[in-house]
Amino acid sequence: MGIVAGLDSSSEFTRIIVCDTDTGAVLKQGYAPHPLDGRPSDVDPQAWLLSLGEAAAGGLLEGVQAIGVSAQQNAVVPLDSQGNAVRPAMTGSDKRAQVAAADLIDALGGRQAWAEAVGCVPQAAQPVAKLRWLARTEPEAAQRTALVMQAHDWLVWQLLGRPARQTADRGGASGTGYWSATSGAYRPDLVELALGHQVALPEVLGPAQAAGTTPEGLLISAGTGETMAAAFGLGIGPGDAVVSLGASGSVMAVHHEALPDPSGMITSLADATGMQLPVVHTLNAVRALRGTAELLGTDLEGLSALALKSTPGSHGLVLLPYLEGERTPQLPHTAGTLSGLRRESMKPEHLARAAFEGMLCSLADALDVLRGRGVEVRRVFLLGAAAELPAVQAAAPMLFGAPVVVPQPADYAAIGAARQAAWALGVSQGTLAPHSPPAWQGAAAQVFEPGDELAVGQAVRQQYVAVREQTHPGAFA
Repeated sequence: MGIVAGLDSSSEFTRIIVCDTDTGAVLKQGYAPHPLDGRPSDVDPQAWLLSLGEAAAGGLLEGVQAIGVSAQQNAVVPLDSQGNAVRPAMTGSDKRAQVAAADLIDALGGRQAWAEAVGCVPQAAQPVAKLRWLARTEPEAAQRTALVMQAHDWLVWQLLGRPARQTADRGGASGTGYWSATSGAYRPDLVELALGHQVALPEVLGPAQAAGTTPEGLLISAGTGETMAAAFGLGIGPGDAVVSLGASGSVMAVHHEALPDPSGMITSLADATGMQLPVVHTLNAVRALRGTAELLGTDLEGLSALALKSTPGSHGLVLLPYLEGERTPQLPHTAGTLSGLRRESMKPEHLARAAFEGMLCSLADALDVLRGRGVEVRRVFLLGAAAELPAVQAAAPMLFGAPVVVPQPADYAAIGAARQAAWALGVSQGTLAPHSPPAWQGAAAQVFEPGDELAVGQAVRQQYVAVREQTHPGAFA
């Protein structure tokens, strides 16, 4: 038996989980918030190291042989020729680069050109758009930038003592907008298009490779982004999709090939195992539930209880939950729509049910974007606190048309990082092959089957699609 650790540096905290290499059993863990000041879009990366040290206090890493790093995605750290940050890191939640992203789309010749080049169309959150914003807004800092890293690359580099070699992984690199999941190579010309000049970029490692070893003998694995680490921690594979319920939503699935999409709805990412991880985002998920709960003077639990007093189809009420505009379908300037108001449907329980069905039908639309490109979906993992709501668990299987798995709450990104560390350690010791990750026990979970209600779910989806097409004709054309 060996011991490995997984470190997850999210946008708000660091969590470290120590696991058994053979089974993945969690042995101990540590936690610390980032000491953040100022704007959430500009963060001193040293804050990540401070919380890392606090989370690892008390001998947490004693006996650990290898560590993997998961970190918030799209957090860009621009460095000068000496490896010092030229400005605070620009985090993934930063929306300042929206105009820069649009400029880049035009500069390369449109969405199709970007989809063919790197498998995704620039969005404000992506590093390539942030570099364009930096060049336009802070030209002096842009000129001093000689090396560009993301959060997990930077943390791995710091743990190794800032060696001459900088490394990244496929998962993190695939979200930059200047690395292609299809070709497995950087596009330095796109960095120059964004920043105005060439810079050094980290070497992209394979899933089971190690970034290096510390002077104390601690092996550091490649590291990856939180999305890829969480998928690896959950143990998802071909045929599995993951629906994440935050304020906004996302749908991702393991697939054997990248899915370039000129519409921009699919972001073609790579996973932490050597496969692909296409992702479709929605702007509205739990925010639609919270808005409805506030309107009805209750909370999410109360909204769920109300919804269960109604019946599938919400007595004809249909909510298109596009409260913040929408990305899937691309309707950035629209608003939500409530349709089907009749005297008998104007009851709190029917509105509550319509909110749940609208949110889930919107996510089913996103799931169908992947299905339409040949992605097989045999079961759906449902993540987020809202996945525990009885109304979600009752409606999701029939609306997604597949068994729904609700894993026990856990920090799956940190678990995935630890599993990656165990893989790199096993390869270095000759006990694991580079194409065979450790077979850890899967997440404890509840499974909800669509059963006899599959036809009912299809009817509810048809009702929703009819309203969507009438309100926004050809939105998915």
